Amino acid sequence: MHLAYPAVLSALLFCTGLYGVLARRNAILVLMSVELMLNAVNLNLVAFDVWLSKAAEETLHSGQALTLFTIAIAAAEIGIGLAIVLAVHRNRGTADIDRLRDTAEGHENPAAGGPDSDTPATGTAAEKAEATA
Repeated sequence: MHLAYPAVLSALLFCTGLYGVLARRNAILVLMSVELMLNAVNLNLVAFDVWLSKAAEETLHSGQALTLFTIAIAAAEIGIGLAIVLAVHRNRGTADIDRLRDTAEGHENPAAGGPDSDTPATGTAAEKAEATA
């Protein structure tokens, strides 16, 4: 088998995953696209390991060993990533990445009279802290 077949398949998988990361707004779909990109890298590692082992007398199978490490790291990454996405979804009610960007610290809602709005604020943070104390 030629090396070009798995290399082309890997390139297609990687491009599909890259498109998913750049175009999707749902955090779970972005994580799935990252996994697709990692699987494309794994396919390349194994294909080049098989191709290079035919040329060398000693076969170390280092590409296959790196693939096993990549699979283990990807499993840990998806576990932690899904836990974070579920925690954010419980708190915010959405897994939309664009909406999560708006909730970053230091950004206020312009409709609520924040520093970026043209409407005057009804009260500053210090006044609200005094009122609750």
